[in-house]
Amino acid sequence: MSLLEIGFASVGLVLFLIALRLPIGIVLLLVSFVGCWVGLGFNVAWGLSQAIPFDFIANWGFSAVPMFLLMGYIASNGGLTDGLFRALKILLRRVPGGLACAGVGACALFSAASGSSVATAAAMSKISVPEMLKQKYDKALATGTIASAGTLGSLIPPSILMIVFAIFANVSIGKLFMAGFIPGLLSAAMYMGMIVTRVKLKPTLAPMVEMEVTREETWAAIRDVWPLPTLILGVLGGIFLGVFTPTEAGAVGAAIAMVLAAFRRRLTWGVVKTAVRDAAIGTSSVFLIAVGATLFTSFMGLTGVPRVVSATMLSIGDDPITLIVMIAVVYIILGMFVESIGIMLLTLPIVQPMLQTAGVDMIWFGIIVVKLLEIGMITPPVGLNCYVINSSLRGAVPLTTVFRGALWFILTDLVTLTLIIAFPAIALWLPSVMLD
Repeated sequence: MSLLEIGFASVGLVLFLIALRLPIGIVLLLVSFVGCWVGLGFNVAWGLSQAIPFDFIANWGFSAVPMFLLMGYIASNGGLTDGLFRALKILLRRVPGGLACAGVGACALFSAASGSSVATAAAMSKISVPEMLKQKYDKALATGTIASAGTLGSLIPPSILMIVFAIFANVSIGKLFMAGFIPGLLSAAMYMGMIVTRVKLKPTLAPMVEMEVTREETWAAIRDVWPLPTLILGVLGGIFLGVFTPTEAGAVGAAIAMVLAAFRRRLTWGVVKTAVRDAAIGTSSVFLIAVGATLFTSFMGLTGVPRVVSATMLSIGDDPITLIVMIAVVYIILGMFVESIGIMLLTLPIVQPMLQTAGVDMIWFGIIVVKLLEIGMITPPVGLNCYVINSSLRGAVPLTTVFRGALWFILTDLVTLTLIIAFPAIALWLPSVMLD
């Protein structure tokens, strides 16, 4: 076999093994090593396996990953996210589908502290979905709302997915964070708009909740959630104003979260211990996938696969919009079967060269990629967020019902994605005005 044939065979083998549910980081490492061994010899394979992981992990930008994870776990375990749903439920009580809209808003705010779609969906499903079901909301609407709104954890900064993309694509983490802010808010607004429209057309989906609330109770609920907006403004405001770098922002955010949790008398040794443990586990998982992807990227470059694929796609059309639409179709198909970080790291080495040739802004493309990966999180048969909701409810709502509810949000996401592609300024305006 030629080196090119070995490369294409390796891509097929990776997708096959991932479809068998093998850990993607291990798959990438093994296939890369064996492929290099077969195509280039054992010495080359061993040399790459020794050099690449160390060089990659030594990238200072990756220090933001454990820090932002630690910030999110402290915020969650330290009570900074408590009361989000309750406060929004009161504020949106007169809106059609108010509980579902409150769930979207709570997910959006929680996302700014967690950086993870799965963590956002898991946390909010235990609070908001039971409340909606208790009020006789349609089961598909209730579960589909939180499964889909949980995906905002990847788009609203700080996002672990954005950090990994920025490092692999060699773009500014800070600019990518700022680029995701408006699209994240737009996604949340589109979700709410779709919910309100559906409920107005079919009121039985979400019966109006009768709730008598005094002004004092309203203000008390709002005061209860002040720590989280303070944390968000502290981190994102510092990045926007150039006070500290995104890498430093992770440590600053973790420190602010600890101070706020201590102020509320919720910072215990148990909270810190659990947060550090969970952050270490999450970081290890991300790093294993990233190291495997880096080795696979180097192997693919040696085989010439990216060059051939790029030439083929450019022969179909070199217009940036045409390329992005073709790539979007590939991402949506892969999103049905492969985990989000895995998709991004598998495809980025192939698509980035041709996008740069076509003059596509990689910050803009990064937001498009994250949005596409969000869709994959709720697309059957492997929409991870839908499984999270089903599991947190202990099977009380069938998985098929959760996926059926998410379908409306997938359609809404496609509309939002179209707007981001048609009007790049939605993503690019904020980074253009931030201070370096």
